[in-house]
Amino acid sequence: MFAIKVENLTKKFDENTAVDNISFEIESGEVFGLLGPNGAGKTTTLSMLSTILKPTSGTATVNGTNILADPDGVRKSIGIVFQDQSLDEELTAYENMDFHGRLYRIPKEVRQPKIKELLELVGLEDRKNDIVKTFSGGMRRRLEIARGLLHKPKVLFLDEPTLGLDPQTRNHLWEYIKKLNSDKGITIILTTHYMDEADKLCDRVAIIDKGKIIAMDTSQKLKDRIGGDVITIKSNDSDKLTSKLSAPWIKRVEKHDGFVTVHLENAEKHVIDIVNIANKEKLEIGAISIHKPTLEDVFLHFTGRTIREEEASTKESMRMHRRMWRR
Repeated sequence: MFAIKVENLTKKFDENTAVDNISFEIESGEVFGLLGPNGAGKTTTLSMLSTILKPTSGTATVNGTNILADPDGVRKSIGIVFQDQSLDEELTAYENMDFHGRLYRIPKEVRQPKIKELLELVGLEDRKNDIVKTFSGGMRRRLEIARGLLHKPKVLFLDEPTLGLDPQTRNHLWEYIKKLNSDKGITIILTTHYMDEADKLCDRVAIIDKGKIIAMDTSQKLKDRIGGDVITIKSNDSDKLTSKLSAPWIKRVEKHDGFVTVHLENAEKHVIDIVNIANKEKLEIGAISIHKPTLEDVFLHFTGRTIREEEASTKESMRMHRRMWRR
């Protein structure tokens, strides 16, 4: 049985299509990632699956319950951690948990031991009586995850779970998420624009861009589609270098974000050939690196842009809309 089944799901806001006719299925017990830049439609998709937003068209089932026919049934079977914090900062960790349990009408004799168990699970049992406004960002995130699990959901939605956290805290939170999945068997669907997060946590990844799913598979299989090695070059004239890089051993050359990316086999053997081409054309190389394909390379392969470039264009578009609105 699928934990989640999405069929032709679409969401429009006036003339803007935030989610464009997407379909996918998630197995029970799977960690599934929606990977893409800000504004790609990730949060909108989660909002429809959790019944916060109603689809313009299409439908989905969560734990066998249709999001349109029985939204209350869906809500009872899911937990959700929003991108923006939703804790009450003036309450203690325990009080936040207890209030949530009361909203779900969990009996006291069940609620109290469950709160203790979950606070221990996320390493906050010794801070249960501390007011939340004294907590760090990572502690608040862990508390939100614990709160989302209090009513024993079958599916947990995590919207950008490590956004804004430092690398060490992110790594710790990843361990908690993996533990939840392995120990509790909870199906987890998360959104992220961090490549390493998708690599570390997800059994499968759907790459989403401008509301459409452009690729979906395991992280390794997505990278295997590109194959070979990748050489990334910073040059004083990336346009000219791109035009001069033509050889039988080169699969593909792409220019993006001020860099030239070369896809090829046996990069160690051919990197000197690339340097020689640049020297012959009197082009300066500021930096050069060799690596195996990453999810960033996968996104670039399917869209012609990096996620950083896409986020920058999205932010600029938002600024233009704001300027037009002010006028």
